[in-house]
Amino acid sequence: MEKKVYETSLFEPERASNKQAERLKRPSVSYWADAFRRFRANKIAMGAFILLCIIIIMAIFVPVFSRYTYQEQDYLSVNQPPSMTHLFGTDDLGRDIFVRCWEGARVSLFIAVVIAILNSTIGIIYGGIAGYSGGKLDNLMMRICEIIAAIPQMLWVILLILVMKPGVLPVIIAISATGWISMARLFRGQVFQIKEMEFVMSSKTLGAGDFWIIRRHLVPNAMSPIIANMAFVIPGAIFAEAFLSYIGLGLPLPMASWGTLASDGAAKIFIYPYQLFFPALLISLTMLSFNLMGDGLRDALDPRLRD
Repeated sequence: MEKKVYETSLFEPERASNKQAERLKRPSVSYWADAFRRFRANKIAMGAFILLCIIIIMAIFVPVFSRYTYQEQDYLSVNQPPSMTHLFGTDDLGRDIFVRCWEGARVSLFIAVVIAILNSTIGIIYGGIAGYSGGKLDNLMMRICEIIAAIPQMLWVILLILVMKPGVLPVIIAISATGWISMARLFRGQVFQIKEMEFVMSSKTLGAGDFWIIRRHLVPNAMSPIIANMAFVIPGAIFAEAFLSYIGLGLPLPMASWGTLASDGAAKIFIYPYQLFFPALLISLTMLSFNLMGDGLRDALDPRLRD
């Protein structure tokens, strides 16, 4: 039988094919850079973010540069409809509603952001201790959360406001007193997943302390759901403050917030509907923007959705 002879050139590796196979589909980027790229690609979330930026900028600069102040009264311009002089009209004391709306935005957004920070801080500490410790301590701490959550949050808030005098600080304390529970449960679940991973076990083996592990490993690796949750806490806090001010348990007069403006406008809705329309519109746009942005952040920060 004749033996076939093959040329050695047929068995040489194809350099170009190897290089093509080893090429990356896209350049390597960090987790946060990739999350920002995906968030930026979400047009709805970016539109909500831009709208929020506009609202924040208006809240900062309009009360400073306006020719009117939110407390200035002009009895010659009482209950005027929207015009070039008063863009949102005036109320029954002749105060410019446009300035009062943006002054109210300052107060409402400040209260909401502080509440979100407090809820996240308390929830991370409480949930981190419960999830990292486990066992009987975790069981006890979670039963305490269930007891608090058994009573509706708004009932807690109203009872605390009745004990304290209405004001910015009492509203923040009352809403934050029970608002941290959802963050504590969320972070506890994240801690249960992360604390069994190899890098946490390695830190324990090398003698790292519990507080160091929570601060350097658990919190950074659970930051994405924390940020997404904070984006949903802020609109809830805005609505809670507006509701308290609407029923007369929020900010005292003459302070302006979206809730107090809506409360004043609701009393005259059939006569001067614009006095309710503008603060209600700003509340709705802000809450919608935060919710849409929160959806976008949740999708962008989820590594399972990485393309």
